[in-house]
Amino acid sequence: MANLSGNPGPQDGSLYNEDLAPIPASNRKWGAFEIFNVWNNDIQSLFGYTLAASLFITYGLNGWAVFAAIVLAGFFVMVLVNLTGRPSVKHGVPYPVIARASMGVYGARFPALVRGIVAIFWYGVQTYFASTAVALLLNTLLGTEGGAEFLGMTAIGWLSYLIVCVFQVALFMKGIDWVGKFLNWAGPFVYLVMIALCLVIWWKAGNGIFSALGTIFEGSEATDPRGPVAAFFTVVGTMIAYFAAVVINFGDFSRFVSDERAMKRGNFWGLPVSMAFFSFIALFVTAGTVVLFGEKLVNPADIVERVDNVLLTLIAAVTFFAATVGINLVANFIPPAYDIANLNPEKISAKTGGIITAVIAFFIGALWVTVISNIGIAGFVDTLGAFLAPLYGILVADYYLVRKQEIDMDDLFSADPAGRYHYTNGWNMKAILAFAIAALFSVATVWVPALSELSGYGWVIGAVLGGVLHLGLTRMQSAEVGKAAH
Repeated sequence: MANLSGNPGPQDGSLYNEDLAPIPASNRKWGAFEIFNVWNNDIQSLFGYTLAASLFITYGLNGWAVFAAIVLAGFFVMVLVNLTGRPSVKHGVPYPVIARASMGVYGARFPALVRGIVAIFWYGVQTYFASTAVALLLNTLLGTEGGAEFLGMTAIGWLSYLIVCVFQVALFMKGIDWVGKFLNWAGPFVYLVMIALCLVIWWKAGNGIFSALGTIFEGSEATDPRGPVAAFFTVVGTMIAYFAAVVINFGDFSRFVSDERAMKRGNFWGLPVSMAFFSFIALFVTAGTVVLFGEKLVNPADIVERVDNVLLTLIAAVTFFAATVGINLVANFIPPAYDIANLNPEKISAKTGGIITAVIAFFIGALWVTVISNIGIAGFVDTLGAFLAPLYGILVADYYLVRKQEIDMDDLFSADPAGRYHYTNGWNMKAILAFAIAALFSVATVWVPALSELSGYGWVIGAVLGGVLHLGLTRMQSAEVGKAAH
């Protein structure tokens, strides 16, 4: 192992490999455009669209109120990722390494594993959604429809699912530069197709659709009993929870950026601005499906199929596939690959971690239709977000309030018991306790009826509680050490 800045401690091989090592400033080639496209592909995935469309339907709010809530969430997420992205821009290391400062050099394997498990879950689900675009393409080209089903998917559905699984792993194996290039064309192209879909819906529905945008979902049977204000902030909370995984490990991407200014520009254009544009499209198209078909369709693949335009169907299928695969690699494949590698850097490379991710996720995606989707999209998103939220609070509170943005890079890779991030046998049990308490409560807000008034706010509650508990326990420990010294 190369010396990072001083003398590395013993057993450094157990904490170091080339995938986790700091990237030299000269090798950080991403700019604002690449970061913009990370978010573009996240928002524009089939699941991202389906979630946004579902939120317009679920709470019985005026369509413009839901639109405003989604845009507000975009600004909130922008602030959150600017905070988690800065340490990795500064030091060039991924999230699992930064987490060692707060959790311990070995204890960081725990949050990395938690983040990895959630990402693998998401990866399987997004793989299924990408496969629906491929199935749409194959059904259109082959003239097939329906057929016998196994676990909710037809033979074409299963073939499409396998195609997506293989394609994603092959692209990942080509390296991060190939992934970046893929995102750069997939992101903007999705906008063109979604705009085309809007125009077709407008042409078929007529100008009357504009007057329906705000009111078509208002006062539906799904109206939130807590009232419109609570429903508004629930939409905000659910959208934040959707980005929970990327918010935590944004350092896995910001480490490739040339400077912090480029990161912030990319986050601004890719989050509030892009979310505003895409959410308007979701509002317009979802309202259009009610006007045209008398149904609230939320999967763009289903909508395109109903529009019955072969050329648009073929182009849209390819584009939806590309967008969903793009974010799946960035948000749900690369992070667990790093996280799994972090468990045993000597023996597990990021590529090996990627293979492990793909194998586990295959079974999760295969069970989406018949098992997992029964939870409901909002409940699914809120649960995973609430579980991850305390990790964000702990990471941010530790870096900005405990360490004042100062980290010793050598000690992050050192197993020396005298190292400042070694704590107790490499574990900071205070941080683990803070996570456990905060996660238990934030997930309970989603599932425990007595806490139903807090439903939808699980991410915010978990992040704040995790950060406050970590800060409090750390200061208590410092006070105890100070008393012992006297």
